[in-house]
Amino acid sequence: MKQNGTDMTDNATTIRYATEQDVPFIKACIHELAVYERSAEKDESTEDMLRENIFVKGFAKVLIAEYNGEKVGYALWFNNFSTWLARPGIYLEDLYVRPQFRHKGVGKALLKRLAEITVENGWGRLEWSCLKWNTPSLDFYESLGANRLDEWVTLRMDGEKLKEFGGK
Repeated sequence: MKQNGTDMTDNATTIRYATEQDVPFIKACIHELAVYERSAEKDESTEDMLRENIFVKGFAKVLIAEYNGEKVGYALWFNNFSTWLARPGIYLEDLYVRPQFRHKGVGKALLKRLAEITVENGWGRLEWSCLKWNTPSLDFYESLGANRLDEWVTLRMDGEKLKEFGGK
């Protein structure tokens, strides 16, 4: 539902696109998420890098969740492409809601808005990954109708291995 150009999900929660002024909040949430995921030492992001890659180069988009006017969470996503559907989709890189605002419908509102964006654009999929040990999140996603794709394995190449393999 839209109200005055703002995406509204209920009386308390507002979902909107991030602006450059939100970069400090986004960075803080990224670090909080890294801590939650037991990987704080891997967080190399800076506000300058986020500003450049999201708002200047446009590699990703961010939705901000506000609860009673307070910023409480975010969803960072970018387009992927399905060859089988021959259409783009959304890959949700991060969904984070600050702990004191969980169980208030904020995460659901962020996912619902992403699903709406996917449908509004005629795209084929909304996909994301979740750590296997994060059963509260897995249970939450499944309660909304998401399916686990247990037959797929996520692979990654980064750091020194990426530099070694991609070097000339």
